[in-house]
Amino acid sequence: MRPYTYTQARTVREALRGAGPETAYLAGGTTLVDLMKLEVMSPDQVVDINRLPLTGITLDNKGLHIGALERMSDVAAHRGVRQHYPMIAQALELSASAQLRNMASIGGNLLQRTRCGYFRDITTPCNKREPGSGCSALEGINRGHAVLGTSNTCIATHPSDLAVPLVALSTVVHLASARDTRSVPLDTFYTLPGTTPEVENVLRPGELITGITVPRSPLAARSLYLKIRDRQSYEFALTSAAVALRLRGRTITQARVAAGGVGTRPWRLPAVERALTGRPATSDTFEAAVAHAADGAEPREHNAFKPALLRRTIVRALTELMAS
Repeated sequence: MRPYTYTQARTVREALRGAGPETAYLAGGTTLVDLMKLEVMSPDQVVDINRLPLTGITLDNKGLHIGALERMSDVAAHRGVRQHYPMIAQALELSASAQLRNMASIGGNLLQRTRCGYFRDITTPCNKREPGSGCSALEGINRGHAVLGTSNTCIATHPSDLAVPLVALSTVVHLASARDTRSVPLDTFYTLPGTTPEVENVLRPGELITGITVPRSPLAARSLYLKIRDRQSYEFALTSAAVALRLRGRTITQARVAAGGVGTRPWRLPAVERALTGRPATSDTFEAAVAHAADGAEPREHNAFKPALLRRTIVRALTELMAS
């Protein structure tokens, strides 16, 4: 680990003062500390933000508001979240381990870095870690990598379970800098790798996530998050699906569907949503709707199974949701 300066901030203003490209914010530290030990990240300044007043979980007529420093386990256990936004609680409970969920913050979860092994191995080329050096995963071990939103510079999969239902529900992320505050839809917060895979989101240097708002939605209460992985705990998704339906009788009047484990960012599936809307909630409808779920996918040698697995994951999620 390389030398750095460490400070503790007590207010948002104090945390943002003097922050720049070489500043890292420390909350739970479950990603940052690991990457600093590996020298994948080497900030000059680390600002501990755990004393900032960025907590709270509230529900009102506008939706669900969560402070950036709320811990994952506390959000998952919140009665209002479990009742009105069940797939958010489910995604959190299927993330990482219980110990990590007790430490990791909501803001940190949304900013966690990819789990690509080449990104974490500083002896191998990685355009995300060292722009222009190359992408080792293209011709390397790429079983867990993305098939949607990739480019010839990066195929790293977005790691967050939580971000998948949040994208499905049109969540807004609130940001603050020393100059101003702004709110950005989470669906546009994350960027595709293109030719600049080192740019993962629209955060400006020194900017801080202060919280998120999940809009009030009548279909969020009928929702489910399904995660498919190689083992049942402490493992990242091969594929995942966040699904929410609004019904009139047995007819689907509104649908939200997003996928994880397959994209370079959480992947909203509007074509699947449109194919579900206005149709009966039956297995035939579900099978037909997922036909285009993986359109545009570019599989590699070891992850060619992912498009078919994604389709099956969404059908299973919809089926389980209707049976619940």
